[in-house]
Amino acid sequence: MNSWLRGAFLVASRDLARFWRNKFWLAGQVAMNVADLVIFAAIFRGVVRSELIPDYIRFITPGVLCLSIFISAFSIGREVGVELRREVTHYLVSLPIQRSALVAGRILGGVLRGLIYQLPFLALAVLIMEPPSLVEWLIVVYASVSLATIMSSISITLSTATRDFNLQAALRSITYFTLFFVSNVFYPEEALKARLGSAAPIAYYSPVSMATTMYRYCFGYAKSVDLVFNLAGLGAWLAIGVVIAYKLYLRNLIK
Repeated sequence: MNSWLRGAFLVASRDLARFWRNKFWLAGQVAMNVADLVIFAAIFRGVVRSELIPDYIRFITPGVLCLSIFISAFSIGREVGVELRREVTHYLVSLPIQRSALVAGRILGGVLRGLIYQLPFLALAVLIMEPPSLVEWLIVVYASVSLATIMSSISITLSTATRDFNLQAALRSITYFTLFFVSNVFYPEEALKARLGSAAPIAYYSPVSMATTMYRYCFGYAKSVDLVFNLAGLGAWLAIGVVIAYKLYLRNLIK
């Protein structure tokens, strides 16, 4: 068991070290997330109905927390896809690490990327909004770890579902933009129901929406939410996502 854990953490630390080398990409992502907060707040603050969103900055800040962890954790799949196409996996399976530990390490690498990248945005949320209580911080940690694991798993699943690069890119783009825009990050649930109609459940059951809802509650924006539904929903997404990512990645390793 100790060797399995050591192998998984070694793979995750390798992925994390490579993540830090992409300084320009990181700078671009930070700028984009800050732009989400500043530009969207400046544009929509005077446009949205005040009875739905009294303060758009406070409304979007928890959403930016989700976007930061989503974008960074989702990046792991791109690297997995490149390694599969270049057949680097032949080298990886030759390492003295169990294949299950290798897969777990790749998922963990995406999780650590997301959690580390989110830290400065958590500090920003504390400054802009109300600091969570101890229990609420535990909910924040659960939401962050779950969302990072889900996004890492989904990204690896999309990159290992097919070896066709064009199809892979199309699947990633569709999933990325669906999770990014079809959620309650930028819009209240009332607007989503009015605009999406029968497709509104896509946003309601999105893991991004669930995590955003919990952040809004913990940071004092929403006074009452269905915590049981959102906690259980994220847990279900996490369990299903990890299992599918594990099986698909392992299938590619043993081909």
